[in-house]
Amino acid sequence: MILLDYIMNLSIFSLMVSLPLVIRSFINHRPFKKVQLWVGLYGGIVSIILVLLSIHQDGYSYDIRYAPVILVFAYLGPIAGFITGIFSLLIRLYSSGQWMPAILGWSIIMISFSIIHVYISRLTAIKRSAIFYASYLVIYIVTVPFLFNVFRDKPVFHLQYILFVMLGVVIGALLIESYVKLYRLNNRLSDMYKMLEESESKYRLIAENTSDLIIVMNKDHSISYFSPSHEVVLGFQCCELEKFELCKFIHVEDVVDFKHTIKTIIEQKESQALEFRLKHKEGHYIEFESRCMPVKGEGQSVEHIVIISRDVSERKKAEEFLLQSEKLSIVGELAAGVAHEIRNPLTTIKGFLQLYRGENTAIDRLLLTELERIEGITSELLSLGKPQAVQLNRTDLRHLLKDTLELLSPEALMNGIQINLKVEDTAFIITCERNQLKQVFLNILKNAMEAMKDGGEISIGLRKSAEGECLISVQDQGCGIPEELLPRLGEPFYSLKEKGTGLGIMICHKILKQHHGSISYKSKMNEGTLVEITLPLAS
Repeated sequence: MILLDYIMNLSIFSLMVSLPLVIRSFINHRPFKKVQLWVGLYGGIVSIILVLLSIHQDGYSYDIRYAPVILVFAYLGPIAGFITGIFSLLIRLYSSGQWMPAILGWSIIMISFSIIHVYISRLTAIKRSAIFYASYLVIYIVTVPFLFNVFRDKPVFHLQYILFVMLGVVIGALLIESYVKLYRLNNRLSDMYKMLEESESKYRLIAENTSDLIIVMNKDHSISYFSPSHEVVLGFQCCELEKFELCKFIHVEDVVDFKHTIKTIIEQKESQALEFRLKHKEGHYIEFESRCMPVKGEGQSVEHIVIISRDVSERKKAEEFLLQSEKLSIVGELAAGVAHEIRNPLTTIKGFLQLYRGENTAIDRLLLTELERIEGITSELLSLGKPQAVQLNRTDLRHLLKDTLELLSPEALMNGIQINLKVEDTAFIITCERNQLKQVFLNILKNAMEAMKDGGEISIGLRKSAEGECLISVQDQGCGIPEELLPRLGEPFYSLKEKGTGLGIMICHKILKQHHGSISYKSKMNEGTLVEITLPLAS
């Protein structure tokens, strides 16, 4: 019967120890203040319950109330231990007699525990619990059976008691240590989850806001991730891209190189650089420079390939522009030297030809015409190589266009060409060198007229654009220019005319660049050509 009472005491004690630990595990808040006071009070309540369930025999009461006292001393020190001990003593005095042994035994235990704690404070809580229990065992054996002469003839009774006190200490310590380890593990996991979430949010922030395209490709060429930048750069929604293979969007000429590079990465397990063109939703292709990096899985085999691509279209244009500028610079220097050398003997030939007039005046006129044409070409060559003195003045572009059209109107009338000028009713003040801009308009309009051998209409528009610039458009009804040849317009010695040199358009480009303007072409075969010139308005 006594054994069952001890088991009941032990079970209730275990429940009381685990109850706050379980509740605490579900409450995520900061550590509360005055923890020693509150734990000491709770330990006292546990002691009260254990004393109320104590075993009474021959005027003495036995319980395991010192198990919580030992644990509180071991984990929180003398202050919390004394609070728990005081509660256990008071309820002991209240519930039964034999005050003197109870008070004396309690005093010896409290004083001993306090002294021992000074020397073992640096040890772990488990070791402190063992030492406190060992000291309690020594005090109990010395005082209860021998000093107080209580049940000296019943060693089994005392053995049961100290055994269940020991079990209480062991079970309580195990429960507390399990909770502490779980608590620390939970905190570590929480910190790891927080770090992972922060890291994931950072990478997501980078992936969602970078202009680079990020693709995660599986080794079977299927795509598991498209960065949101695809929507901005290519115009496709990510859900649209996931429905197709990546090769569907790569230019046909680049597919073989792309597949070969991916195969090389999987075989060699090394990152590779790659350039390819991806199709925009509107149909045109954009050039990308990519870095393909393998991601290894189990067995060191490549499971995924991360492809980071950057739009290099603007860089390519800049490289082409730089190449064109270098070409123009070289051509200019070469042209100036050649023109200078040609001009000297050309002047001599022209002079003697004018002095010597043969009988065949038609041949003389033809020779002089061709020499003048050669002289004109050399003058254009010199204008490319030699810097021209430019004097900029404020000019109304409307008047400049009208003056240019007055020069060309007789020739246009002779060729059956009608020129229509449509100008907005406002001033278009620009800062320019009048003669140079007039040369640009003359070149453009002459080209338009030469393209309309059967006559027609040339429409000229002048208006202000939304960017605060003036826009001059020249639309003819000529034979047109093949679309693939439009990018080459402005190259030296490239012309679609039989006797053209290409220097006229090249000079137009140079003049417009000096005036911070630009020129563009749109054309279709047998439908005419549209030339658009933009110039900044004067502030």
